[in-house]
Amino acid sequence: MEQPAGHRLNADQIAYWNGPGGQHWTDRQQTQDILLAPVCDILIDRAGAKAGKRIVDVGCGCGATTIAFAQAVGPTGHVLGVDISAPMLARARQMAPAGLPVEFVLADATVHEFVPASFDLMVSRFGVMFFAEPVLSFANVRKALRSSGRLAFACWREPRDNPWLMVPLQAAYKHVAKLPQLGPEDPGPFAFASEERVHRILGAAGFSTIKMEPCHLSLDIAIGQGLDAAVEAALEIGPASRALEGQPADVRAAAAASIREALKPFVSGQSVPLAASIWMVTARAS
Repeated sequence: MEQPAGHRLNADQIAYWNGPGGQHWTDRQQTQDILLAPVCDILIDRAGAKAGKRIVDVGCGCGATTIAFAQAVGPTGHVLGVDISAPMLARARQMAPAGLPVEFVLADATVHEFVPASFDLMVSRFGVMFFAEPVLSFANVRKALRSSGRLAFACWREPRDNPWLMVPLQAAYKHVAKLPQLGPEDPGPFAFASEERVHRILGAAGFSTIKMEPCHLSLDIAIGQGLDAAVEAALEIGPASRALEGQPADVRAAAAASIREALKPFVSGQSVPLAASIWMVTARAS
């Protein structure tokens, strides 16, 4: 499968999102879009996209946010979705309604040659925390923004603020070794949890008027389909899934039983809602 040319330090992420990791997300596109719909709603609201605007969606994945923004800007606007994952972009192209002002490109935003000063807004839903050199990446995207351009993106806050991910992981740790400890500057889901770090990165990349709004959510990891669906979701995507990757069937079965017990206290009918927390980050191109 085709893979994008990218910055050399992003090679591991390119391999991951074009391998089993990207395929897992593609296979669960529908359920993930339902699960993360509250985040999408906040992002669209804070971004304030208007008809006729041109937007670049960085790390667009299977295209849910790209399509939503294309609907917001209407036929006189345009939205470019950029991602390093070929399988996820293939799904995005399948999902996009005919005639929508949307385009998808397989590329690493760190090095992609955007048309200079051609966009009004950069957006992202959890697509920017995986850059190995985030200052370089954001600086490259900033060049694509007009002088009045803005950015708006969602990123996860600290692990302790996100029980929806950590409760299944801690249950899995009863059966497998802990995942390697990531350094504070390493790419990963929580790489932008530090408010100080995000301000430093964006400032160095040429952005100003940086604001970070904490948004507290409740995410139904069962998406209304009961406890079994919640356990399945934890086993297929997220940190618990990564901790259990490659483990034998008996270990996975034991971990699944522990995850089930850990999630039981959160069950409410057919839903399993757990707390989640994001930063909603906005800034202007300097």
